[in-house]
Amino acid sequence: MKENVLDVLMYLFENYMNDDIEIDTDEESLRAELQQAGFQTGEISKAFDWLEALSHQQNQPDGLALSAASMRIYTDSEKEKLDTECRGFLLFLEQTGILSHAARELVVDRVMALDEDDIDLEQLKWVILMVLFNQPGGEAAFAWVEDLVFEETQGSLH
Repeated sequence: MKENVLDVLMYLFENYMNDDIEIDTDEESLRAELQQAGFQTGEISKAFDWLEALSHQQNQPDGLALSAASMRIYTDSEKEKLDTECRGFLLFLEQTGILSHAARELVVDRVMALDEDDIDLEQLKWVILMVLFNQPGGEAAFAWVEDLVFEETQGSLH
């Protein structure tokens, strides 16, 4: 089974980003645990780099001053990675106020940073969840997407 960066990120998120778990584990301990869980060293390093870039970007001031009527035009490479269903879902989240323009751009950036040729809707939802996790004032949006992700995950296991 070939694990990818998104699998490592999902594992970390499911096991360490829960409010009920106190995380006092250092990066080396996490790396060792991920290797014991069967993830490759290269994928683990890429996942930590991905998280570091996300953290850095979330701490940058929002430079987007877009009107509510603006429309996002995707590049060819973005359209190759995000199919119509994924782009439609992002638009839906924007129109319902779950994602701001800046959060959408961060989601697109983080999707493009993954070593995947294309991203399906389920994978996109996980990226959105990770982006929203640390958004100030985004608790309601995070909770909504979290419910969506985990309800569908549980529903598909039955």
